[in-house]
Amino acid sequence: MSLPAHGRSRDDVLADLDSFKAKDVRWRDGHAFTLTYNAGDDVIAVAEAAYAKYSTENALNTDAFPSLKRIQADVVDMVAGWLHAGPDGAGFMTTGGTESLLMAVKAARERGRKERGITTPNIVLPTSAHAALEKGCYYFGVESRRVPVLADWRADVTAMEAAIDDNTVLVVGSAPQYPQGVIDPITEIAALAAARDINCHVDACMGGVTLAYLGRLGYDIPPWNFDVPGVTSMSVDLHKFGYTAKGASVIMHRNKRLRNYQTFVTDNWLGGVYGSSGVLGTKGGGAMAAAWAVMNFIGDDGYLRLTGAARTATEQLAAAIRATPQLQLRAEPDTTLIAIGATDPSQLDVYAVADALWRRGWYVDRQGPPQSLHCTVNAVHEGRIDAFVADLHASIAEVEAAASTGRQGAYGTVE
Repeated sequence: MSLPAHGRSRDDVLADLDSFKAKDVRWRDGHAFTLTYNAGDDVIAVAEAAYAKYSTENALNTDAFPSLKRIQADVVDMVAGWLHAGPDGAGFMTTGGTESLLMAVKAARERGRKERGITTPNIVLPTSAHAALEKGCYYFGVESRRVPVLADWRADVTAMEAAIDDNTVLVVGSAPQYPQGVIDPITEIAALAAARDINCHVDACMGGVTLAYLGRLGYDIPPWNFDVPGVTSMSVDLHKFGYTAKGASVIMHRNKRLRNYQTFVTDNWLGGVYGSSGVLGTKGGGAMAAAWAVMNFIGDDGYLRLTGAARTATEQLAAAIRATPQLQLRAEPDTTLIAIGATDPSQLDVYAVADALWRRGWYVDRQGPPQSLHCTVNAVHEGRIDAFVADLHASIAEVEAAASTGRQGAYGTVE
């Protein structure tokens, strides 16, 4: 469309936006098993109100907006508690997991350059580690050394060790990794880094909130946070299982010295000193304020309840998959992520099943290799698993009857 010659009315503009959303997934009703997270209408209302209060404030310079400095400090402090970062932990808010992971790569590169004179850095990471780390390598000129995972989808520490050399600046583990939802052996991965005095980043974008509470709910959780010697940084997405507005994440470093490698400062222009903590310069205050408001609104007991609800729904869905002969779990879920494959891929195309589910109003991720469907189960799915499973079984029957096939699609798009 072209810019209208004359401004349109508020009501007309907003009505058009409402019409645009007509074909979007009904995520508020729990029909999305990806991309969105919902802890209830009351939480959404708090997030939206707080976002509106700060929608045009700018955290580029907190001298002008000291409230945003306080908001960031408070949020980082709360996340530090979840991660057991201790009194020396230091972090920043970012716009999402991608920016947090980009900054982990950038900080490791800078540390290697300044402390060891490394000019051809590499990072060693399992094939299950998030694609944003690959993006960070591409952006910052770092070699990505991907190592195949073990049969249980967890990182192969022996293979990672073999891939490390004198130019390695970072090793990565995930808690959990996204594709199959399992937790990497963080203790062993971090030990590789500690022995060489290099960075170890734990990607807890999906699990940083959930794991903090699953342990308190009595689940047996392997070591995953700053309690593990050798972990130098971690990332946690608040707009996932923190149920805050998009986009809000935190990258936490073990101390301020390590955090300093993340930042950028220059006066090499005519505009004075310019400093930034992440990729962005201008940083909207809306998502920051919404994160602060939602975390205070939900509180510790609320997150304990929401985590329990999400895990119960996860276990219910996992049981239903085990009871469906045409399907299998790729792995037993360590947190609230489930990957589903066909028992016999020659007889059932799970991507076609995803198409059939979408026609019934449900949206799930498609991933591979191997061909899988992926469900990110959160609190909104409590009480909705039976309806999803009924439509899943109907979709399987439809695909089997038609012998139909589907396409993988994409985790993220560039359109």
